[in-house]
Amino acid sequence: MYFGGGTPSLLSPDQIADLLDQLRLRYGLQEGAEITLEMDPASFDQHQLKKVLALGVNRISLGGQSFDDSVLEQLGRRHRAKDLLEACEWMDDAYRSGELSSWSLDLIQSLPGQTLAGWEHQLDRAIACGSPHISIYDLSVEPGTVFHHRLNQGDLALPDDDVSCDLMALTSARLSTAGLRRYEISNHARPGHASRHNRVYWSGAGWWGFGMGATSAPWGQRIARPRTREAYAAWLDDHRESECGLGVPLDEQLLVGLRREEGMDLGAFNLSSAQITALEERWAPFLKEGLMQRRAGRWCLKDPEGMALSNRVLLEVVLWWESQPDAAGSSPSGPLCRAGVHSTKGG
Repeated sequence: MYFGGGTPSLLSPDQIADLLDQLRLRYGLQEGAEITLEMDPASFDQHQLKKVLALGVNRISLGGQSFDDSVLEQLGRRHRAKDLLEACEWMDDAYRSGELSSWSLDLIQSLPGQTLAGWEHQLDRAIACGSPHISIYDLSVEPGTVFHHRLNQGDLALPDDDVSCDLMALTSARLSTAGLRRYEISNHARPGHASRHNRVYWSGAGWWGFGMGATSAPWGQRIARPRTREAYAAWLDDHRESECGLGVPLDEQLLVGLRREEGMDLGAFNLSSAQITALEERWAPFLKEGLMQRRAGRWCLKDPEGMALSNRVLLEVVLWWESQPDAAGSSPSGPLCRAGVHSTKGG
């Protein structure tokens, strides 16, 4: 179970308790199930954390983003480094006492002006906080944001590919040395602490999603709820979710499969031998460049080179898919059904 999107830590413990009770009543919950709550520093205190954990929440995803106050201000975050460090102390205390089974810390790399030395300092501070799971995301600049405007005005410049690769290599090396293994492009964990929620998405297994814009994939079917407040309010009256076809679209399965450390076996997908050959021909140059590798019959992105330049490889999947005659019919592309590949922001 995963409470994410927005800032669910703004919910009161009583509201979270009501949600958990309804989910247990309507769907059931296995003993020892992973229950994750996303929390942002400065949106809760230690007392609230303890009340939430007492309800059965056993994993926290902490949206730290950075230990640098100037970066947090640029990102428009409410918290500051002292708030993040304090929250990390609370998490570590709860984890060591057994109140918390696991917790994750999110950071953002490839920020304007970011240097290797500065990023190494960020990683060292994250490691020192003791989190058994760390998610590292490249900055995503969305239209309409202050960052987007400043980039268009030439006031900011994102790191080029070479610097981004160096940052990715540093991330992989430092976290691996600290015992956190990369199991997906953006996610690193100690043994036994990989996110179960993330693995459900990446494996193509079924799930239920609730709230505006949420997609679900139960029983091999894919459905979605309205993404705007007005449409969602109307939906509450008729409860008709949009049909999105059967299961996770093939192209999305391929894209997500490549993000995982173990890669994927093309033979496990519903592909003809001609389709597999065509896709492998597109990937052959990446083998020569050292961005991909074949391991026990599986295609994998090489760490860190392939992980850092994964968009080049993933683009070939998209281009290959668009060349398939039945692509349009097999892969829904409506705004409700295609929210994009799950990058699981918020580990």
